[in-house]
Amino acid sequence: MSNTANSPQGLHIVAKPNGPACNLACDYCFYTEKQALFPEKTNCRMTDKVLRAYISKYIAAQPTPEVEFVWQGGEPTLLGLSFFKKALEMQKPFAGRKIIKNTLQTNGTLLTDEWCAFLKGNNFLVGISLDGPREIHDRYRKDRGGRETFGRVIRGLRLLQKHGVEYNVMACVARETAGRPLEVYRFFKGEGVEFIQFFPIVERVQDERAEEIGFRLGTPPVPGLDEADSKVTPWSVEPEPYGDFLIAVFDEWVRNDVGKIFVMNFEWMLNAWMGYASPVCVFAKQCGRSIVMEHDGDVYACDHYVYPEYRLGNILDGNPLKMISGSITVGFGAAKETALPGWCRECDVLVLCWGGCPKHRFTKTFGDEPGLNYLCPGYKKFFNYSKKHLRVFRQLLEHNLPASKVMDAVKGPLVIKLNRRLSTKTKK
Repeated sequence: MSNTANSPQGLHIVAKPNGPACNLACDYCFYTEKQALFPEKTNCRMTDKVLRAYISKYIAAQPTPEVEFVWQGGEPTLLGLSFFKKALEMQKPFAGRKIIKNTLQTNGTLLTDEWCAFLKGNNFLVGISLDGPREIHDRYRKDRGGRETFGRVIRGLRLLQKHGVEYNVMACVARETAGRPLEVYRFFKGEGVEFIQFFPIVERVQDERAEEIGFRLGTPPVPGLDEADSKVTPWSVEPEPYGDFLIAVFDEWVRNDVGKIFVMNFEWMLNAWMGYASPVCVFAKQCGRSIVMEHDGDVYACDHYVYPEYRLGNILDGNPLKMISGSITVGFGAAKETALPGWCRECDVLVLCWGGCPKHRFTKTFGDEPGLNYLCPGYKKFFNYSKKHLRVFRQLLEHNLPASKVMDAVKGPLVIKLNRRLSTKTKK
């Protein structure tokens, strides 16, 4: 972990090279419905012209030494290996200017030995979507024929492991999943997964605005405003159970797996507790520097805000820096902070979440202020619970001791003893 306070702020573009096209039909997916933006298209595929403009302009605009290309969907592997081989060829002329990295987010069902050999040979980081054991995963993640997908995803995971591809797992936490935290976490441990990100499923029911333009789910509100009905879908996780889910996993992790298993949610929290800027937009003080590009080159303010009113321009005739600037200055980015309810500003764990994702700010505070994050009760419960451990983590790291030492200190009064011992050492 390094302090990046004096480093230039990078920009982040997530590319959707085949748009919302996917071979699965997950109940909770918020992106496949974006097909409504392209009613006359049966095939969403990025052209060579758009791909070339994206690669050259993204590299030219990136102020940091490293450029990360993130390929998402839909399901990007539907494009075949030929597309990604072409993308790498287009990146080669720029390799001397920047360190170029590639990340692929996939559902894993189409991975083969050939795919994995390519990914390993070209140092791709792969994010694979897997929600947990068969029963949990298959509840909402079926293919377009209504068939279960767990077996195919596990096969993909094992192929990644076989070829030594660097990967992490993104596990969606739906309503039922929240009640089975240790079953989910221990399943991943049993499968040899070392890097996990838990993603809470929160989707509102369709409103009139969404229905007008063909979207199945509700249109996100402007950050900080309560514009839409706050009813959520039956699969959306409930706030406090989500907090309980994180607490149960954290308890198991902090006692047994620190330094062996890396749960991104906990890494982000510790990063913020150490006083560093959040590496993810969800818990950043402001947002707007992470934008998304559709297959046709249209750029939007956020992955969760691919709606006509949040279109920033097109990569073919636009400048990524100007589009980022537009995303921030028109209020989208800064509003994440300025639109916080007063109740949030007085919160003792504000620096750990900064109000969370604007997409989820559609409930009200106890004082009837709009703009409260739906997941606030769960986040607050989890953050407050983990404080005592975060203090120990911080003291260990400040004294150049391995974070894994926390496992020796979390049982009973040892936490207090370690705190006292390190505090005394600090005074000296």
